[in-house]
Amino acid sequence: MAFRPRLWPTLITVPAVVLMVALGVWQLQRLAWKTELIDAFESRVSAEPTDPPPALTPADMGDWRYRRVTATGRFLHDKELQITGKPYKGTAGFHVITPFVTDGGLTVFVNRGWVPEDKRRPADRPDTLLPAPAAIDGVIVQSGIKGTFVPENEPQNDVWFTVRPEAMAAHLGLQGPVATGYYIDQLAEQPKLTVLPFGAERHVTVRNEHLQYALTWFMLAATLIGVYIVWHRQADKAERDGAERDGEGA
Repeated sequence: MAFRPRLWPTLITVPAVVLMVALGVWQLQRLAWKTELIDAFESRVSAEPTDPPPALTPADMGDWRYRRVTATGRFLHDKELQITGKPYKGTAGFHVITPFVTDGGLTVFVNRGWVPEDKRRPADRPDTLLPAPAAIDGVIVQSGIKGTFVPENEPQNDVWFTVRPEAMAAHLGLQGPVATGYYIDQLAEQPKLTVLPFGAERHVTVRNEHLQYALTWFMLAATLIGVYIVWHRQADKAERDGAERDGEGA
């Protein structure tokens, strides 16, 4: 007897298999994207540094994202801001954002790194306030990027969720040219993070498990197809057995 699909199992199975395969393909695309991102970070962070640019647009980020930059100048510690909601290894804290005036007169916003809640204010960690002349060594990060559920900044309440150089400069009343479109993630100077603020690590440690996720979706799709086939074979066999019994009883 030829394989004869039943209506309702087919209506349920086919869309489910298509969805699982689509999710698997999407995870493979995410894998390629994240692999390229990690490779770009590690290659650019190890390249020769350049000077901070005066401005970047979103279109520039393809060439500038994670580009290593260095400069000398002075931190405006009295103008420091903190980005809230930044846990580190399960501990609540903040990212310290400080304007930095380069020797050339350009002001750039620098994410100096993470501090715990009890060290939020500069007065609580005077040893972290570097005197002039100071130096920065970091990577370019596009500014203004926030997640779907991240609230808007509340400058009037000194609550910041996203680095926005233009808005921050206006709020602080900064004078002179301010770098726009990006900020700088300060790189950690020591192999192990032991000195506050904890700067960005020089090697990517983000999880990249999209291949496992893709294989899981493909395996689930294959399993569902197998169940679909086995169920139909058993149903066909049951029908044949029933027909034979009916024939014997006639």
